[in-house]
Parts: sequence; C-alpha cells; structure tokens
Amino acid sequence: MEQNLMKYYLESMGCQMNTADSQLLASELEKLGHHATPRMDEADILVVNTCVVRQSAEDKAFNRLSEFNQFKRAQPDKIIGVMGCLVGVQDALRLRKRAPYVDVFMAPSDPAPMVDFLHSRLTEDAVRLFEQDQRAQLDAIQDGDIVLPAHERGSTISAHVPVVYGCSHACSFCVIPRRRGAERSRSVGEIVAHVRSLALQGVKEITLLGQIVDRYGKDIPDGPDLADLLRVVHRTAEETGLERIRFLTSHPNWMTDKLLDTVAELPRVMPVIEVPVQAGDDVVLERMKRGYTTDQYRRLIENIRARIPGVAIHTDIIVGFCGETDEQFQHTADLLTEMQWDKVHLARYSPRPHTLSERSMPDDVPDEEKRRRLQALEELQAQILAQRNSQWLGQTVPVLVEDEHKGKWRGRTPHNKLVFFQDAADWKGRVADVEIVWTGPWSMQGRLPGSAVHLDPLLVFAASNEQPSIALESSLGME
Repeated sequence: MEQNLMKYYLESMGCQMNTADSQLLASELEKLGHHATPRMDEADILVVNTCVVRQSAEDKAFNRLSEFNQFKRAQPDKIIGVMGCLVGVQDALRLRKRAPYVDVFMAPSDPAPMVDFLHSRLTEDAVRLFEQDQRAQLDAIQDGDIVLPAHERGSTISAHVPVVYGCSHACSFCVIPRRRGAERSRSVGEIVAHVRSLALQGVKEITLLGQIVDRYGKDIPDGPDLADLLRVVHRTAEETGLERIRFLTSHPNWMTDKLLDTVAELPRVMPVIEVPVQAGDDVVLERMKRGYTTDQYRRLIENIRARIPGVAIHTDIIVGFCGETDEQFQHTADLLTEMQWDKVHLARYSPRPHTLSERSMPDDVPDEEKRRRLQALEELQAQILAQRNSQWLGQTVPVLVEDEHKGKWRGRTPHNKLVFFQDAADWKGRVADVEIVWTGPWSMQGRLPGSAVHLDPLLVFAASNEQPSIALESSLGME
C-alpha cells in the first residue's frame, strides 16, 4: 500500500459538534494529500468519531471499531483511529486496553494525534503531488483554514463552526464535561477565518456551536460575548455571500436580552432559538441540576417571543429521569402543550458513568415506561406541529436548497422548516421563493410561483399516518 497518498473513511456519530470535529480532521487529512472514500473496504485510514451520550451510542461505536478491526486483520497496514467522547480527555488508556488494534486515539476536537502519526509518512514527492493536485483548487484558502474534502467543495451547503469547546456547567445527567473538558472559547479571528474559508468553498449556511453557546467568551477576561461574535460573523457573511447564520445550543441561565435583540436586528441571523428545558417539573429540574424553575423558563420563552417576532423555538426533553413519577411526567407533557415549541428533541434517560445521577440516584423508571412516555410525547408533539405548520399554508417563504431528494428539491426556511418542491432548474445552494401548498408535522411541500403543484404521495401518506395533514384544496389529487 502506498503510504504517502491514501484514502480515508471517516464516520461521525452523535451531535453537531462531532460533525464539526470530523470536518476539522478531514481538513487536516486533505492538507496532507489524502482523499475521502465512502467505502470502508477501500480505505487505508479508518476513523470513527464517537458519541457516548447514551449507552446505545457507545455500543454502536465499539461495533464499528470491531468492524474496522476485521479489515485490519486482513490488511495489517491499515490505520485505525478513534476520536470523540469515547476517548474523552481522560480515558484513552482504558480504551487502549479494550481496543488494542486502534493506532490513533484523538480527544474531542483534536486531530493532532492523527496528523502527527501520518506526518512522518509524507515525503517530498507527496508534498509536490498535493500542491499540483489540490492547491490550484484552493488558491483563495489561506494556511490554517478549513479545507473541505474535494467532493464536498461547491456542494456542501450547510456546515458547523465550533465557537466554544467543552462545558463547565455539569448537569447531573451529562457526561460532556468529563469527556470534552472545561469550556474554552475560540478567538474571533480563528472563527472568522473558519467561516470565511467555508464560504469560499461554496457553503451558504453556518451554525455556530457550543455545548452552551451563550457562554462564548465567558472564559476570556473582557472578551466578546456571543452577540458581539454574531455581528462580526454577519459582516463576514455580507462580504463572502454567506446566506444564513444559526447558533446552538443555548441554556436558559445564560440567554441575554442583548443576544435576543442582536438576533432580531441582523437579517442573516435566522430567527431560531434552541433552548432546552429537559423537564417540566421543578423537582426533576432540581435533581438534574439545571439551575432554573419552570416558571423562570416560561418567562424566558415569553421574552424571546416578545423580542424576536415570529421566532421558532426548539427544545430538548429527557423522559424517565431518576425518580420521575407519573405526575411529574404529566407536568412535562402539560408544558409541551403550553409552550408550543417548533421542534422537540426527545430522549429516554440513560445513566452515564461518572455522572452525578449515575453515582447517587437510582435509575428507577423501567425502560418500558420510559418508552411509553417517549411515545406519548412524540404523538403529542406531532399534533402540535401539524397545527403550527398549518400557519404557513399559502404563504411564500425563502427556502435555502440543500440537495435533491427523490426528484424534488429539499431545503429549509429561515425558521428551519423542511420544504420540498419540484422544478427543472438547478436550485442547489440557492434561495428559492416557494409557495407552501401542503403542510404536515415534519415537512411541507411547495411550488415556485406560477408552477404546477406536485405533491409527493409518499410524504403525504407518511405524515397522514401520524396526524391529518393540511393542503390547499386546489392541489389535492394533482400528483
């Protein structure tokens, strides 16, 4: 096997931060002259970026590593790497004992071990080939910037940009502080360079990331805050043609009026706020160490909606947390009905090693009951979303088109609503003004003004099995 120029297979599991970390690693591999492949069997470098937020995610990571090992047994010169929360900031030695076939262990957001491992294999000939093959395509990209894999340049529409790594707010159920370390903010200059390099490679939308993104700059004396950063990134967007800016995830304790007013003011910052509540009962929230009450959360949502008219609000909810009673769960269901969120990320509680809840609280809600509660909230949220999304029926909305799916263009509105429409022109990476002709709980369908209606019967059927969908009367039966 040629050791200088190789193919790499990189799989990312879990959250958006992992996606961004994988992009960073891919960038470093591309700079060394290596190229991505979607096939594990033809890759010289096999890497999985792992998640351990739930036991099922950790099991999935080990299953993938075992699969990598099968390839390595057949070809011992293959390189296996593992990145992310499975490695964490303290557990590489433990992991090495369980997976001795792994060559490189990388903590979250740190591709350096893989770069160091490969660097000695890069000859002068490889450098020359890389410069001839790649640099001509990247003449606008400066050293230190993000380089997308060759097949993604000009085709990746939306990307993630970490702005603050780690977390110093230890909720009792959360393993992230142990796995990702204390929070640390990136410099404004580094973030701007990241954003600019993505825009120059065709990216049209970026999402600024942090475990608690509102705490950006809190670890820097007299440093900028997230609102300040948004203004700088917005200027960069205007200069580079970047269409949209988003950010997540927020925390109720750290959201400020300054931030909300900045979102309302800047036209390229999308009117979407993701602010997890996790539970709708004060006793459960106290056991979770969240640091607020349901009434405080209600006042925050009221303030967000007052300062950003028409805002979409997303949240996270965990069901079956330690000691959660039927009555406490009902409080969460009642809050879901009251808040009318635009998206809810639902999860069953799963105890994670070394967290406060795992050490000191019994996991006493049976799994069957967790599943029942999860399903109940899923059904309730589908009803809410079917009604909320119906407000868009007949409206024309700007849709940033991400890709083509089963003969239709697929994209998102400023409020992050998924929209499908049909047209013969190439809309990828462009903003289309789309008239909404059908709405369901999970997606909407539309048409370009003046064009015929083409409803996707599979989407209509799938949504109607969960909740009755809504469509313009004139469009029914036209597919």
